[in-house]
Amino acid sequence: MPKLSIVVPCYNEQKVLPLFYSAVEEVVQKIKNLEVEYWLVDDGSADQTLAEMRKLHTDDPKRVHYLTFSRNFGKESAMYAGLSVATGDYVVIMDADLQDPPSFLQQMYSIMQGGEYDCVATRRTDRTGEAKFKSFLSDQFYKVINRISQTNIVPGARDFRMMSRQMVDAVLSMREYSRFSKGIFSWVGFKTKYLEYKNVERVAGTTDWSTWKLFKYAMDGIADFSQAPLSLAVWLGTTSFIVSILGLIFVIIRRILEPSSSAFGWASMVCIILLLGGLQLLCIGIVGKYIGSIYMQVKNRPIYIIKEKK
Repeated sequence: MPKLSIVVPCYNEQKVLPLFYSAVEEVVQKIKNLEVEYWLVDDGSADQTLAEMRKLHTDDPKRVHYLTFSRNFGKESAMYAGLSVATGDYVVIMDADLQDPPSFLQQMYSIMQGGEYDCVATRRTDRTGEAKFKSFLSDQFYKVINRISQTNIVPGARDFRMMSRQMVDAVLSMREYSRFSKGIFSWVGFKTKYLEYKNVERVAGTTDWSTWKLFKYAMDGIADFSQAPLSLAVWLGTTSFIVSILGLIFVIIRRILEPSSSAFGWASMVCIILLLGGLQLLCIGIVGKYIGSIYMQVKNRPIYIIKEKK
């Protein structure tokens, strides 16, 4: 009998976890000849999320499992940990807030059973209910990264997806410390079908993904899947150097032709210094971002640390 593993990364999901479990159970019980296991991953929650996981495990110890981190390592680490312990022939990643519609599970499994696809993923066609500024930044991110990266990332793609065991093993083989799963899912390849749906708001609680956290996540994604910022630093440095040389030549020629004239004054000099200094700091910052990623990777620290597992 085929087995489906449901991986659920959780951070402060005390209110929604029981609702999530009931909603998913209602769907999976309708799928015949399918064994199901749950892997709930507590990413160092500060509320009673772990207590809710323990309760669900006590009520259904054979199918509901959980693991908790020693601290908050981030959603990417939680997803990786869940994939690492999942034993199913098929593995699905879902958020606990029910923004990933459980009703899709039956359709996903049916498509996977056909054997044509290795992954059935989802993408949102709109962002109703989200702040307009956050939606704008998200749209711009997808446009930028798909222009500068060779790995195509589908706009609006969610982590909510069902994957074959072969694809899961391929994702697990990428043990990079700085993880951007949307890029990793695309980079490993495999034939993927996307199901579209309109945005669904959280059933309870509040999201932990602030605009600043999303911005940092986007910067990690760009650094992980594109070297374009490094090329930008090179071009900026080259352009500023050429402009400086031309400016120097202009000043010398003007001094020769008009000995009595002075330079443009201290104001223009300050502007030039600030311009060149700013370009240098920008380029150093870009290079530093990549060096920082290398530094974290070569230290070979674990992606996560498990405190408790059941």
